[in-house]
Amino acid sequence: MSVVHHDPSTLPVDDNVNPYTFCVELAGSQWFLQKGKMIAYYGAIEFNGIGHGRLDRLVRTSFHSPLHASDWVVAEGSGKMLLADRAFDVNSFDLEDGNLTVRSGNLLAFQPSLSLKQSIVPGFLTLIGTGKFVAASNGPVVFMEPPLRVDPQALVGWADCPSPCHHYDHGYMTGVLGGLRALTGLGGASGEEHQFEFVGAGTVLLQSSEALLPEQPAGGTPHEPGVPGGGAHGAPGAPPGAPRLPGQLGDLQRRFGL
Repeated sequence: MSVVHHDPSTLPVDDNVNPYTFCVELAGSQWFLQKGKMIAYYGAIEFNGIGHGRLDRLVRTSFHSPLHASDWVVAEGSGKMLLADRAFDVNSFDLEDGNLTVRSGNLLAFQPSLSLKQSIVPGFLTLIGTGKFVAASNGPVVFMEPPLRVDPQALVGWADCPSPCHHYDHGYMTGVLGGLRALTGLGGASGEEHQFEFVGAGTVLLQSSEALLPEQPAGGTPHEPGVPGGGAHGAPGAPPGAPRLPGQLGDLQRRFGL
């Protein structure tokens, strides 16, 4: 099998290098970037913390989640930057004058034209406006329409939907299996006992796994300083372009071959 060698001229512009690595081009521009998600870059790119005084105006207009401020930096300059997250699937999305709520541990980067806000659902962040963002998932993303009940561990996010409510299957919890779990403490909770319930119009994003991406507490210190693991596996490149959210569910399905 031949090995593909990349340089600045062969890397894509704001698109996937392969299913696990995404390339962002900076041309005197800025991106918000979660710490530990950059694996390499070409060019002259600087990384400054959210508290950097020169960036106060940018932060005031685009970053409104103080609990997560220490987990993010601003990348700016000129060059190409590679993003990855422990060999999980990575994809970009185009949000058009809408809002999307995504699990905080899955969000890798976003353009400052989007405004980041703290969701009322713990562990999630909301992006509002128009622009591109990059997110990871444990397996390919599946796009669903409400009404729908979802295993919380499979949930990546939702676009233009009301926030979900909790739904508990009390019959299951009080049955034989639920009783055994209560007595032994074995097995933990599952999606068969507890779900998030979505109603109304919109799109729900699911990952193809019930295993969450490991994430640190908000405002914590990354587990491994510097360049993280994960990245290229030599898999075939993803098709060009990015799905558009919200709406246009058919476009999203075509983008992921659903």
